[in-house]
Amino acid sequence: MEENKVKIKKFLSRFFRKHELADDEDIFALGFVNSLFAMQLVMFLEKEFAVTIDSKDMDLDNFRTINRMAALIEEKTVVDQQL
Repeated sequence: MEENKVKIKKFLSRFFRKHELADDEDIFALGFVNSLFAMQLVMFLEKEFAVTIDSKDMDLDNFRTINRMAALIEEKTVVDQQL
């Protein structure tokens, strides 16, 4: 999971250059995310980690923090491996 966090943090750092994000920091509460960026984030996660983010996964809580995004990727990876 740590490797996934590093990849997510690297992606986010391109957009949040003046702020070092902590793994548990809420990017929505910080005001960094708009609807366009949210879609870019979903597309990045799908492409980078070869997972499909379904409509049932499109809950803001899944994308608020680096920790939560990494957990979602772990969950999706386990489900995909079981199929």
